[in-house]
Amino acid sequence: MKIGYVQNAPLFGEKDQNLEAVDSLLSGVNAGLIVLPELFATGYNFVSVEEVAGLSEDAGGETARFLCRKSLETGAVIVAGFVERDGDCYYNASMMVNAGAVVGIYRKLHLFNREKLFFTPGDYPLTVYQVNGCRIGMMICFDWIFPEVGRALALKGAQVIAHPSNLVLPYCQQAMTTRCIENRIFAVTANRVGVENRGGDEFRYTGRSQITSCRGEVLSSAPEDTSFVDFREVDPELADNKMINPCNNVLADRRPGFYA
Repeated sequence: MKIGYVQNAPLFGEKDQNLEAVDSLLSGVNAGLIVLPELFATGYNFVSVEEVAGLSEDAGGETARFLCRKSLETGAVIVAGFVERDGDCYYNASMMVNAGAVVGIYRKLHLFNREKLFFTPGDYPLTVYQVNGCRIGMMICFDWIFPEVGRALALKGAQVIAHPSNLVLPYCQQAMTTRCIENRIFAVTANRVGVENRGGDEFRYTGRSQITSCRGEVLSSAPEDTSFVDFREVDPELADNKMINPCNNVLADRRPGFYA
């Protein structure tokens, strides 16, 4: 299966322009799984709930229609971040689309920094989707720092974690090698690049989007400061083998009764 990422540099609030840029980056691409960054079409550094509301959508909005079209053009399952509106609540969310239709929505469980001022914490369970012959789970950016997320997806049978991100801390890329080793799972971390200086906060995004194997090998690492697209051929079924030697299985050897 050909899996990979788009690393882009969105301009805050310029949704149409950002979608056009991603459209260009995906020109001619054919793949099995494509992961785009968190909030890839809107930018990240909000300063008010009114801004969030103005850029929010439901699962049938402009961003969903764009992703559904790109899934048909590329033949890929696509996972990408967006601002989800549900009644009076706004979620930092990701959607999975395949064959021109939305497969599922994930709402970020662990909000980072000022996200807590504008977004409602996620309330959907971690879910694994069987699509294109692969079992894929979603998490978003800061979820990486909570090992329970990767472990829960692994226990539910995920072979690949799709990980839209807007990373500003310098630790995630290295930590994802540990997440993949401890769960024997593949991961695609799609980060953005650029700087957003708004509301007194300057966020410098770290780039370095990454494909990590189920043995913790970094299969692809993007530049720190430019838009970039990359893919690797992997065998998702390798993630079904949880043995690290003839005697130890990373899931079966767990002793949850002692972890409380």
